[in-house]
Amino acid sequence: MQFSTKVRYAARAMIQLAVNYKEEAIQLNDIAFKQDLSVKYLEQIMAPLRARGYVRTRKGSRGGYHLSIDPSKLTLFDIVESVEGSLSPVSCVDNEFDCERADQCVTRDVWIRVGNAIKKELQAKTLAELAAEQEKLNQDKTDSV
Repeated sequence: MQFSTKVRYAARAMIQLAVNYKEEAIQLNDIAFKQDLSVKYLEQIMAPLRARGYVRTRKGSRGGYHLSIDPSKLTLFDIVESVEGSLSPVSCVDNEFDCERADQCVTRDVWIRVGNAIKKELQAKTLAELAAEQEKLNQDKTDSV
């Protein structure tokens, strides 16, 4: 199982917003530049995050994107699920009625455990933790130059 580019870019953008959480809103162009992303693609990525209420936009000269929720309350799972939807490895994990054999399938329990393990791992990292790790990495990189 591989996460899409959209998920990786969403995580990078949200980490950028978390790093700047206590500051002014950030222009989408600035996020795109700092993360080496396309502005058009980033607009598409931010739409589901905005729809979930994780980010808000403000118009005007001091406008841009800002986290709506404290980064310590958001997990990597929240971001991934917003962009990807269900993370279940097979559809019968979310809805046993998707498969007429679900009640007699020996692998369904394995798929459920796999889905739960992925969810648990992604829920273990908050956006605040990722932002702190990113700032430390940026500082270490600056110090070594």
